[in-house]
Amino acid sequence: MAPARRWLLIAGSCALALVATYLLAVWTRPGQELENAALRGADDVVNRSENVAANDALDEITLYSLIGACLLIGLIGLLRRRVDLAIAGVGVIVAGQVVTQGLKRFLLVRPELVDVTGDFKGNSLPSGHTTIAMTVLFAALIVVPYRLRGVAMFLTLNWAVGIGAYTLTAKWHRLSDTIAADAVALGLACLASWWLSRRGAVHEYTGRRYVPRVVLVVLVGLYAAAGLVLAGILWGVPIVREGFRAAVTDSEWPLYLGATSLATVGSALSALVFWGSWRRLEAGRATAAAEPAEPRG
Repeated sequence: MAPARRWLLIAGSCALALVATYLLAVWTRPGQELENAALRGADDVVNRSENVAANDALDEITLYSLIGACLLIGLIGLLRRRVDLAIAGVGVIVAGQVVTQGLKRFLLVRPELVDVTGDFKGNSLPSGHTTIAMTVLFAALIVVPYRLRGVAMFLTLNWAVGIGAYTLTAKWHRLSDTIAADAVALGLACLASWWLSRRGAVHEYTGRRYVPRVVLVVLVGLYAAAGLVLAGILWGVPIVREGFRAAVTDSEWPLYLGATSLATVGSALSALVFWGSWRRLEAGRATAAAEPAEPRG
């Protein structure tokens, strides 16, 4: 499949995933009950030091750090003498916040299907912090040269994946908020990649293979698979054993642990999908072949 078509397909899938996550988690009573129970479970599992660490990590994401990330991404693109890469990378980060905040504050609502109080009542989907973390990761993969893409993934993945889980630990967001944020970030990154491809700025890489990045892909894949299995056990066992109603009342701590596991898995899989979409592809200078053909006759 041509890269441009592949990126559009992934972006479309992300849009569908965002809608499905919102409808299932926000507009159904079981969805709200399950996620609220998972957040209450944090009170039973998370100790003070973990809560402080989560809040500190989230507090480090500020307007100033966001501007700094944009400047760094833009600088990398400009150092490569590629204004289009700088625009694409910075555009992913900025557009991520425009879309996320627009959806959360103005378009999406959270109906009161269950009795809740305080912070649980308002809409928090998608997670702005998770979107920032994932768009920074994706922007880095876009702007760095092929030989350094594995290094960029290694340096940013653990932080980006951890932010999604931290939003649950600190009780700032629900699981669906992080999944929706992953979908927004991945979709926008694919649209930026599609734009570069349409400009003729994406070419096949014909150089040598880098074994360490293959190892990293395998490890991240195994981590995601283990996280899915763990989440299935943590959610499936209490629900099957006690029934759904009893589980969301009496088994809140395993529901929380399962939710944090799924939050990390969602971010890790999003990173793998985007990384895989750029497999053996390099961002080079736009070619004349990508320009519209001259009319004949």
